Amino acid sequence: MPRPIRALIHTDALARNLQRARRAAPDARVWAVVKANAYGHGIERAYAGLQGADGFALLDLAEAERVRALGWRGPILLLEGCFEPRDLELCSRLNLWHVIHRDAQIDWLATHKTTWPQRVFLKVNTGMNRLGFAPAEARSAWLRLSGLTQVDEISLMTHFSDADTGRGIAHQVAAFEAACGDLPGERSLSNSAATLRFAPDHPAVRADWVRPGIMVYGSSPDFPAHSIEDWELRPTMTLESELIAVQRLQAGDTVGYGSRFVAEAPMRIGVAACGYADGYPRHCPGDNERSTPVLVDGVRTRLVGRVSMDMITVDLTPVPSAQPGSRVTLWGEGPRGTRLPIDEVAQAAGTVGYELMCALAPRVPVQVL
Repeated sequence: MPRPIRALIHTDALARNLQRARRAAPDARVWAVVKANAYGHGIERAYAGLQGADGFALLDLAEAERVRALGWRGPILLLEGCFEPRDLELCSRLNLWHVIHRDAQIDWLATHKTTWPQRVFLKVNTGMNRLGFAPAEARSAWLRLSGLTQVDEISLMTHFSDADTGRGIAHQVAAFEAACGDLPGERSLSNSAATLRFAPDHPAVRADWVRPGIMVYGSSPDFPAHSIEDWELRPTMTLESELIAVQRLQAGDTVGYGSRFVAEAPMRIGVAACGYADGYPRHCPGDNERSTPVLVDGVRTRLVGRVSMDMITVDLTPVPSAQPGSRVTLWGEGPRGTRLPIDEVAQAAGTVGYELMCALAPRVPVQVL
């Protein structure tokens, strides 16, 4: 039989989470962000759950080709725009919308020969300081674009750096309005955190388009301040395995490489078929002071010892009936309605749910539900 580990993609949860974004911004259109291969879920696997979106936003041309190959005829937005002049040829052929965030991209458009003018999104850097024109430069960039026959419609966008923190977005909204307030065109400002936290009460924040990413995939954008239950989101990826062995320890026995865990009393531990070669974080703690949550047969327990390449070990004290073959939920939906949010595992590992999703290893079989 195959090794007992698999990832499950929950199509219905993708659709529900997308609708949750729509409820937060009911008068805006919704981009389903599918960059990074749909946050590790696989574009082709996630597509059925995301077809209710108004458009797909992603990074590269290969991903755009895959979405078109699935039959999508609506808008597709390249979030980082074109990387070289010849990319514009494919933008024309596939009818892609694309972001303009630097002068060179305007120069490429000015020399691009096309029958059909293109839809562009002018990006304004309001404080994230990654991509975009400074507010003082935005108007000049807009004027250059508006003078090109290669350009059809110009939309305006920015990206929030602190929508998930106490600092919030007011300073960036003010900078955006100061730079673009009187310019025509649709607007797109809100990522997942802004969509959930600010868009419901602020029409200018939800604007014409929202860009939900991580929330669509069942992770809270501002965990631990809010959990997925607080935001009415559902896990879209489950990573599960089984126990393949059980060991009995005596007080003083150690577990795994480096003997990081020491049994304080007699106990049973289970060995699960999952390790860092499957994408489970090697740095998930399992020592006596700190541990990572795991479900065994739907019962919450903890990691003990270091994560190995192919195995982890878990405390079976809360699950006395557990035996080889018992189901182990690393994150996502467990048996009998139980759940282990990916955010809790990520927090224990000192990272975010994004990384765990995107790190799922190719050797893990994936099933779409």
